Amino acid sequence: MPREVVHVGRRIRVEVDTSVAPDGATIRRDMVFHPGAVVILPVIDAERVCLLRNHRFVLGETLWEVPAGTLEPGEPLESCARRELLEETGYTAARWTYRGYLYASPGVLDEKLHLFVAEELTAGASRPEIDERLEPVTVRLDDAIRMCLDGTIKDAKTITSLLLWERQCRN
Repeated sequence: MPREVVHVGRRIRVEVDTSVAPDGATIRRDMVFHPGAVVILPVIDAERVCLLRNHRFVLGETLWEVPAGTLEPGEPLESCARRELLEETGYTAARWTYRGYLYASPGVLDEKLHLFVAEELTAGASRPEIDERLEPVTVRLDDAIRMCLDGTIKDAKTITSLLLWERQCRN
């Protein structure tokens, strides 16, 4: 059976897939399609990283997060990462490392989150988008790891980025 497009938004498309199981039961799956995003861990030095206090309208909460942003059509990953780092923190980076990608919620969402580490940072003025309420904060890496482990940081991409970086630093 074909998929039905039920919503097309600014960044996402929602479809409903209907199929038939081997026993004849009808199975309906809601699926969200997203163009993908970049996730950046700004490393200030061996002891400190930059995190954001980011108000998330959907949750009605302000979360601790690493900078991230949605890819524009045809935009190279590193170009998007450079743009988002500057917009959200004001930093530019001389050294970039791609760390692979992850899926945030593969049961319903196809979004690929491409992980980057930005090092050798130069400070500048941030340029958040009009709907963003962001506060860049310098945090000791040890404190950020503790925040992951004690539940202060609730954002999966941030937890993943920090724990991968901490593991790399200790090896």
